[in-house]
Amino acid sequence: MKKIALLGSTGSIGTQTLDIVRHQRERFAVTALSAGANTDLIIRQALEFRPSIVSVATKELAADVAPYMPAGTRVVYGDEGLIEVAAGTDADTVVTAIMGSRGLSATLAAIAEGKAIGLANKETLVTAGHIVMSRAKEKGISIIPIDSEHSAIFQCLNGEPRSGVHGITLTASGGSFRDRTRAQLEGVTVAEALSHPNWSMGAKITIDSATMVNKGLEVIEARWLFGLTYDQIGVLIHPESIIHSYVEFVDRSIVAQLGMPDMRVPIQYALTYPERHDTPSARLDLAAIGKLHFREMDFERYPCLRMAFDCGRLGHSAPAVYNAANEVAVDRFLKGEITFLDIERILETVLERHTLFEINDLESIAEADEWARRLAATV
Repeated sequence: MKKIALLGSTGSIGTQTLDIVRHQRERFAVTALSAGANTDLIIRQALEFRPSIVSVATKELAADVAPYMPAGTRVVYGDEGLIEVAAGTDADTVVTAIMGSRGLSATLAAIAEGKAIGLANKETLVTAGHIVMSRAKEKGISIIPIDSEHSAIFQCLNGEPRSGVHGITLTASGGSFRDRTRAQLEGVTVAEALSHPNWSMGAKITIDSATMVNKGLEVIEARWLFGLTYDQIGVLIHPESIIHSYVEFVDRSIVAQLGMPDMRVPIQYALTYPERHDTPSARLDLAAIGKLHFREMDFERYPCLRMAFDCGRLGHSAPAVYNAANEVAVDRFLKGEITFLDIERILETVLERHTLFEINDLESIAEADEWARRLAATV
């Protein structure tokens, strides 16, 4: 039986991971869970799965949930609690489904303890890809992607030498506003932005999908996961989200991974790799769908994606600044402080004012992150 520690258990990826565990209880056990402030749900999850450790955001929340925990479950909190969930149990695999840059330290702690990583936290590789992949290699640790696009590439590359790869293409749904012009984005509401046509995701990632920041983060992540150059990574709009991504080889063969837009498939594959098992996902019926559509990426329409490629090529502190500035801008939009188009304006302003510096450790990442957040909160 595989033992799982789950960072971000109350979010979209976290709850779907637990759906997989419910579907295959004979294969999986949950040893640790972490959540933010959703105390009602983390209590229900703890009572159902009976982990040895539960972590919440603050000391006060820990005091609130502790009386409701099952016997034998210890409650911890904060950043130290996250690290304990990631590294402090006998879990075989740590699923990092927590949003934002807070997942980095916990992921590195899990790697240090020899845990396999099911990675759904883009920011970990965006801000510190060279550090994370180097440490994983040193420890002989598998990092298996959970994002549908990266899972698709991972599956397409199975058993293939990197020397045979011409390039990869990440597909993008186009987000909530894929059929609107830039002029039609003036004055769009938060509710409109959160209405994703294909996927069920959390608020932040849904907004990132609409701005194409999400795809930009995936481009940077793919560079580290698969050891490719940015010239080998393309993006194509595919409204149906049936082809999750594909690889073109040097002989002009293309291998793609297809399936219904259901995150439980890549989540389960990360947990059972290299084996495959039945999932609760619906089967793909191409005849019923009838047609698949594709559009070339327009970097004028989606400037945030262009900025991501630019930051990836610059390297050093640029990706961390891009990520942090976006997190602040999205939070401001969700709170109604700025407009939707202000997100890209803030990103561009912060990047223009940033002086690039080398990233060698977590302290330098934190420095870039803090600087970007401070500026993004005021411009």
